[in-house]
Amino acid sequence: MSQDRPLNHDEMLAVLDWYRAAGVDIAVGEEPVDRFAQRVPPRVTPPPVAASQGAMEPAAEMPMLGGDPSEARSLAGSARTLDELQAILGAYDGCGLKLRATQLVFADGNPEAEIMLIGEAPGAEEDRQGKPFVGKSGQLLDRMLAAIGLDRSKVYIANTVPWRPPGNRTPTPEEMALCLPFLHRQVELVAPRLVMTLGGPAMQTVFSTTAGIIKMRGKWSDVTIGNHGVAAIPTLHPAYLLRNPAAKQQAWRDMLSLKLKMVELGLG
Repeated sequence: MSQDRPLNHDEMLAVLDWYRAAGVDIAVGEEPVDRFAQRVPPRVTPPPVAASQGAMEPAAEMPMLGGDPSEARSLAGSARTLDELQAILGAYDGCGLKLRATQLVFADGNPEAEIMLIGEAPGAEEDRQGKPFVGKSGQLLDRMLAAIGLDRSKVYIANTVPWRPPGNRTPTPEEMALCLPFLHRQVELVAPRLVMTLGGPAMQTVFSTTAGIIKMRGKWSDVTIGNHGVAAIPTLHPAYLLRNPAAKQQAWRDMLSLKLKMVELGLG
């Protein structure tokens, strides 16, 4: 067995890259931190501070730790186009996920499409390229779409969260609350006639449910996303299908259901 030795420069960079990919972004503290139990603290305005002449002048507002969902709603609502919304999201610093991600993953496909696909969050490859579903699961999604005569020129693809969570973990409720107004506005601006969600977290977000994906998949429902009403169907995430090939039969039935709904509405 080789003796311990100091790592060289390239080895240290490789270790740091491995830590980052695994979601390690802070040192270990004395006590464990439950990120899912954290809450956004309220904005606090301190009392006035006395000026040197004795008059009372208001102090500057203390910065708030974490984002403010009402600010996110206001910013999202101000976007009149998808390009404006993307620019607003690119400048938005309220969600901590942005600090750890490589770049914003806004959308892919045709913004004028009448079919919209919604996933959960970007993965490592999506984070590198800045587009949703471009890794192995995206390649499988492309094959699933092709099987019913679709491709990325005929659909619009987005995620509930536009930045990669460290280590591909599930976004926290607070992170979801800060990103959801932007997804709502994205859907309103695209105004699709059909929506398909990919995976459990996206399904729970869009359908406002805590039910599991196995129970809900393949069932059409009328949902309201932001101010846009639309028929939506959940299916299994392509990444799940890669891990569980036997489930592809269920996903195939869901894709056939989407095709039938398209024909019913005269979309293809």
